[in-house]
Amino acid sequence: MSAKSHSLVMLSRDFKHVARNPTSVFNAVLMPVIMLFMFVYVLGDAFSVGVDYIDYATPGMMLLAVCYGLGGTAVSVNSDMTKGIINRFKVMDVPRHAVLTGKVVASVLTNLIAIAALVGVAFLLGFSPSASALDWLGVIGLVLLLGFATAWLTVALGLAAKSPETAAFAAVPLIMLPFFSSAIVPADKMGPGIKQFAQYQPFTPIIETLRGFLNGTPDTGDALTALAWCLGIALVGFLWASATFTKRA
Repeated sequence: MSAKSHSLVMLSRDFKHVARNPTSVFNAVLMPVIMLFMFVYVLGDAFSVGVDYIDYATPGMMLLAVCYGLGGTAVSVNSDMTKGIINRFKVMDVPRHAVLTGKVVASVLTNLIAIAALVGVAFLLGFSPSASALDWLGVIGLVLLLGFATAWLTVALGLAAKSPETAAFAAVPLIMLPFFSSAIVPADKMGPGIKQFAQYQPFTPIIETLRGFLNGTPDTGDALTALAWCLGIALVGFLWASATFTKRA
């Protein structure tokens, strides 16, 4: 088999595992939609953000949709490692990059499905972006890059963890980090300390770039910062995952 065929087989296997796991489907696809309902209908009137809250919150919820599926990816990677499945693949001469790439691409595809469902529900709730076709391409590109970067970091966390339970816990900071960003409310409205953290953590410029694209007014500074963070996270995750895979497999 060619390297491409190995990668497609691994991708098919990983995507089937996600689809057949109700917990993974709920966390990755349904939970972001539930969070959108909760923040818009339960808490939305409590926030004054200068625009309709659904328009403000949707970009942040898109990032949350990426993060909520990461726990399942970390557990899946760790289960394959601790149960010896990855070692069997290695004995069968399956390329290392095919095993890891399958996990990453499956995670990115799950993210796309989750975000498509989220945006569809947001439109039903009154979401009205001003984005042009080019702006939407920017949104899709940034979402893909973010999903790719966080997937590699999550794969690395899953490989480094000692057990599936530890792997699930290791992904929690990535899931919680968006709540300490501008996803829910502007950073300017936060208290001292948290405000500065929200302004300078990696997810805030990513969310603001998505928000700018959807409003039709992307900011070049935010976009470059978001791009730098995504590329940096992807590089760290890739190098860490590759080194851990070589050491443990």
